[in-house]
Amino acid sequence: MMDIAILFIPFIGTMTGSALVFLMKKEMSAALQKSLLGFASGVMVAASIWSLLIPSIDLCADEGKWAVLPAAIGFAAGMMFLLLIDNLTPHLHIGANSPEGPRSRLSRTAMLSLAVTIHNLPEGMAVGAVLAGASQMGSDISLTAAISVAIGIAIQNIPEGAIISMPMRAAGNSRLKSFVIGSLSGIVEPIGAATVILLASAMIPVIPYMLAFAAGAMLYVVVEELIPAASSGTHSNLNTIGFAIGFLLMMILDVAMG
Repeated sequence: MMDIAILFIPFIGTMTGSALVFLMKKEMSAALQKSLLGFASGVMVAASIWSLLIPSIDLCADEGKWAVLPAAIGFAAGMMFLLLIDNLTPHLHIGANSPEGPRSRLSRTAMLSLAVTIHNLPEGMAVGAVLAGASQMGSDISLTAAISVAIGIAIQNIPEGAIISMPMRAAGNSRLKSFVIGSLSGIVEPIGAATVILLASAMIPVIPYMLAFAAGAMLYVVVEELIPAASSGTHSNLNTIGFAIGFLLMMILDVAMG
């Protein structure tokens, strides 16, 4: 029962952020948006290293110098998976004027939602991978480590939810519609987490690969979407400050609770 509750922690963060559309009257400023994008990047990079890649290597410690191989294979597969989805799905990144992926008649709102859904998928997979690792006998990964990852992602999902719902409201959508679409963009997280857990429970030896796979997928999103969006134009220094705060927070959470 506890595992199921953990799966939904990041989704609650997205809903909380999307709900800010009921409280904020104006569009989010560029400075605040860049700070929050940097914060999200910092959380995801720290989670990828401390909660996913290092545990992946540690689980294969008995393999000696080959302990890094499952992590390397999983990481590359995660990158390629997100690259494939990115190219097959019509989507619009935050702050972009033209969509990416195949041509589509979808509205800008729909394509923005698809972009965030792509973004959220690896976050859910990360929570599922750590939970799967915690359930493995003899693993050094604890349930509290899974909780720390879920909380860290939920914290960065709060500003992320607002980053989605506020522009939708500014584009003329109602507050309720903006909230619902912003919230639904995070529903893929518990789905992705549950899928990873089911795969790992059926094939326990794949857990190191799944941990690294989630890390590769998350870092793809950071490098391909978040950092470019946060670094363009003015106020790019706020992105750096936000990144540092997010990285430190996730690092402390992982070490303190892991």
